[in-house]
Amino acid sequence: MRIVYMLASLGVGGTEKQALALAGRMAGRGHTVTLVTLLPQASEEWPTALPVIRLNLHKNPFSLMAAFLHARHILLELQPDIVHSHSFHANIFARLVGAVAGRPAVISTIHNVYEGGWLRMLAYRLTDGLCTRTTAVSQAVAERFVKFRAVRTPECTVVPNAIDLDEFKPDRTRRASTRASVGAGNQFVWLAAGRISAAKDYSNLLRAFARVLSERPDARLWIAGQGSEEDEVRLHALAGNLGLGRCMQCLGLRRDLPALLDAADGFVSSSAWEGMPLAIAEAMAMEKPVVATNVGGVCELVAGNGFLVPARNPDPLADAMLELMRKPEADRLAIGRAARRRIETGFNIESRVGEWETLYRSLVS
Repeated sequence: MRIVYMLASLGVGGTEKQALALAGRMAGRGHTVTLVTLLPQASEEWPTALPVIRLNLHKNPFSLMAAFLHARHILLELQPDIVHSHSFHANIFARLVGAVAGRPAVISTIHNVYEGGWLRMLAYRLTDGLCTRTTAVSQAVAERFVKFRAVRTPECTVVPNAIDLDEFKPDRTRRASTRASVGAGNQFVWLAAGRISAAKDYSNLLRAFARVLSERPDARLWIAGQGSEEDEVRLHALAGNLGLGRCMQCLGLRRDLPALLDAADGFVSSSAWEGMPLAIAEAMAMEKPVVATNVGGVCELVAGNGFLVPARNPDPLADAMLELMRKPEADRLAIGRAARRRIETGFNIESRVGEWETLYRSLVS
């Protein structure tokens, strides 16, 4: 099959990482794969050996028209069997350009329970007929978009995100060396990962961690991720106001997440909304006990193999973190092993690629 994957960019995010993992494995199975991004090259991107075509879209009508005509030319030239787009902007763009470029099978994947307000929901609804199939990364995402009539019930298929179990595999030697390199000693290290943004609600996490620290001075919090300058300044200001000092570290954008997960003792997610968060799945694959807010598809992912708490409330988040820290090490390790088994049986990328390939073939035929 000839497959085009369309994304806003290849920036370092979970949506982009999942799409690239799928695209790479489809190419490995002998399919002809091309990546098309709406935006110019970002300062930080996931690496790929696949061909990338950038539409260099900017926020003005002339650029939009030029990008649309360029995309139409690309699709007419490549004659893809499948155009698979990811997240709001790419989904709407792919639907519109596909309608005037040979009508390939267009698949739109929705990655979050919240992709914008009512105007975006209306855009999904109005272009629904231009899409061959809409998929969602979790049942929670599918149900919300069906509820708001952004997609039709029979046409929304749930295909969850999945993890490369070879990349995310615990390594005791790496754990020891990583902890030694940062002087972690006997400290209990919590790791959080994801872009510093409203969705991740790190202010909630910092307030919870302040409570944890008051009872457990040996606790440490690492946050792997970056955001806008304004969001990062706001986060550091809150950390200072809460007196977290050196007990909380913002590590910035990191590409060594498996090593950081090895070094950590627990993983914490404080999101206000989610779809099917890769970071939690990666932590579970690394046998880390997880404490997370119960939003989006998180409960579908964790399924009893971790601690779930209400969103936007630091007290239950702190309580769950402290409860996990009080458990004997053997119990924490058992929770982690059960979490990895959950990922092995339900969220293995190799099995998921087979599901996508089957779906592609059914739509093409």
